[in-house]
Amino acid sequence: MTSRYEESGVSIENGEELVARLKKKSSLIGGFAGLFPLGNSKGSGSAAGDEDILVACTDGIGTKIEMGLRCKRIRGLGQDLVAMCVNDLVVTGAQPLFFLDYYATSKLDVGAAEEFIEGIRDALAACDTVLLGGETAEMPGFYPSGHFDAAGFAVGIVKRRDLIDGSSIAAGDTIVALPSSGLHSNGFSLVRKIVNDGLVDLDAQATGEAAGVKWADVLTCPTRLYVKEAIKALGVCKVRGMAHITGGGLSNIDRVLPRGLRSAIDTGALRPRPYMLELVRLAKMSHDEAYQVWNMGTGFVYIVAPSDVSALQAVFPDAFVIGTVV
Repeated sequence: MTSRYEESGVSIENGEELVARLKKKSSLIGGFAGLFPLGNSKGSGSAAGDEDILVACTDGIGTKIEMGLRCKRIRGLGQDLVAMCVNDLVVTGAQPLFFLDYYATSKLDVGAAEEFIEGIRDALAACDTVLLGGETAEMPGFYPSGHFDAAGFAVGIVKRRDLIDGSSIAAGDTIVALPSSGLHSNGFSLVRKIVNDGLVDLDAQATGEAAGVKWADVLTCPTRLYVKEAIKALGVCKVRGMAHITGGGLSNIDRVLPRGLRSAIDTGALRPRPYMLELVRLAKMSHDEAYQVWNMGTGFVYIVAPSDVSALQAVFPDAFVIGTVV
């Protein structure tokens, strides 16, 4: 049966199949980011755990760009681009070092491009990461007038001994979530279809939000940056795994689990915002599909031993338990 998301033009299953095929051809491709050992511990008398590993990933913003342009919220798109990369990178325990961007448009609008790049700079500063460079391409006739696309590339570093690869995760471990700031940057082909079908008025108050908070505000809210929370958690307790909730929703958690284990989510513990539930209703989706398309209020998760949950929640008051590993 065709899902509501597929009807909007996107297949999660096809994307997962492509990644699975590519991972069979390279042992360096990870669940969220690729690993490149530098080999700097060999022959130096250093322990194997001293080896530095470069961690790299790339991502884009997707069709949320069109929503940002329509609502004149361009600066936030810069944060979206950074977050979609560095949040993936930090699940390995790596500190992001530098970032590059690629910006392509039909004809360069200097003001819009500058606003977008300032959003990138602000987000990187919040993650103690450097904008190393980028590329701007003008392709008249290829992109519609006034539109652009962007891709980001992040590189970080981690010691082998500190690498978070999920290998220590065991059945009975607890899944602790941090809330999302909104829909982040996934599932917008379906969001745009809902808007284009006239089911949502962008200038109207968003369902369940405070007065003056419009649908345009919640649908373009920038993706939350989790870098500092992720790094801080490593000093609080033994973090066995982390996952960034992006395309595929909560099923992203299973990407970091060892073979033979899966996540068991307590749906009653999840905290979707009212406007998210309204989008589910408007799209006539099942709740199961909604949690595969949108983050539904969960943006990032830690996997820890049950005995470490209280220490984690003491440092992150907005953290909440959503399930276990089985």
